[in-house]
Amino acid sequence: MLNFIEHGTRSDLPGLLIAHGLYGSARNWGVIAKRLSDTRKIIAVDMRNHGASPWVSSHTYPEMAADLAEVLAVQDGPFDVLGHSMGGKAAMTLALQHPDLVGRLIVADIAPVPYEHSQIRYVDALKSVDLSGLEKRSDAAERMAPLIDDPALIPFFLQSLDVAAGRWRLNLDALGAAMPDIMGFPQIDTSFERPALFLTGGQSDYVQPEHRPEIKRLFPKARFVKLPGAGHWLHAEEPRAFEATVRAWLDRAG
Repeated sequence: MLNFIEHGTRSDLPGLLIAHGLYGSARNWGVIAKRLSDTRKIIAVDMRNHGASPWVSSHTYPEMAADLAEVLAVQDGPFDVLGHSMGGKAAMTLALQHPDLVGRLIVADIAPVPYEHSQIRYVDALKSVDLSGLEKRSDAAERMAPLIDDPALIPFFLQSLDVAAGRWRLNLDALGAAMPDIMGFPQIDTSFERPALFLTGGQSDYVQPEHRPEIKRLFPKARFVKLPGAGHWLHAEEPRAFEATVRAWLDRAG
């Protein structure tokens, strides 16, 4: 089973499962999960090939959805599901293939469509970092600076570094090999008939107007909200606005 971190305790409100994006971890969501746990139980998972979850050779969305279903199947009572980017695609696949396990769905800055761009450059960059003799994260940050094209991503990647062991908590070989699957989306002909929120960054180009017909086909009750000042990593760039929007929608969505 996936590794997960629990926040809060069960209440009269449905629990919330959080699925992180590519190269992320449950720990990335600690602050938001802790804040939201004041009224409901929160479970943040490490997706397969990330964090402390199992490393396996295959990394498809049906498999990731099955991983999430396994976690939810042993929980007490209904859960809503929030997923960002890769985790958003896994959450959508879960809702479409295991609708009995999902109350409401929140998808953060991703659409149920294939994307032409690739994140393989970060697999190559992280593989290229010399991790020998590290004493602290700042040592690794200095070595990463020439290799990562966006300096803002370096602290994010460093959260997946085991400094003491000199290794990444990411199965980079498997993620690199699975990049076509990660950038794609499975063909699914069913629909999810419960409420779904598509929360996007105003400065992000991941969810386009032309994606809406496919979103509405699969998620007829989809609603759309944009955080004006945020990009793709909207939960990290605008955490307070992200938390407030998620909380307000969960509290009123029916």
